[in-house]
Amino acid sequence: MRMWMVNPTGMCRNHLMGEHVELHMLVGCLTKGKSIQGYIDRGLIDTSSIYSRHKELTTEIERRGYNHKSIIEDNDFGNVGHVDIDKSITDLHSRCKDCGELGVDNN
Repeated sequence: MRMWMVNPTGMCRNHLMGEHVELHMLVGCLTKGKSIQGYIDRGLIDTSSIYSRHKELTTEIERRGYNHKSIIEDNDFGNVGHVDIDKSITDLHSRCKDCGELGVDNN
C-alpha cells in the first residue's frame, strides 16, 4: 500500500487507480485492526490524509470520465506516518514514463 500524495492530474491511469484501490485497502486494514507499521516505517502512508486524498483522487478519476462508486467515510484514522512528496515524484518519474510525461508534481 502506498499513498503517492502527488498532484493526481499528473499521474498515469495505472498509478491513479492503483493509489485509489490501495487507499481502500488501507482503510480495510485500519478497520480490522491490522498492523500498518511497516508502511509507516517506510514513509508510504499518512493516516491523517486518507479522506482528503481519496477526495483528490476521485475528483481526478471523475474528471477523466472513469467510473467511481466507492466511498471512504470521513473517519478519524489517526495521525501517523508521513509521505515525502519529493521522493514520491522522483520514484514515479523513475518507474513510469507515463507519469513523467504527464508532469507529476506536488502542486
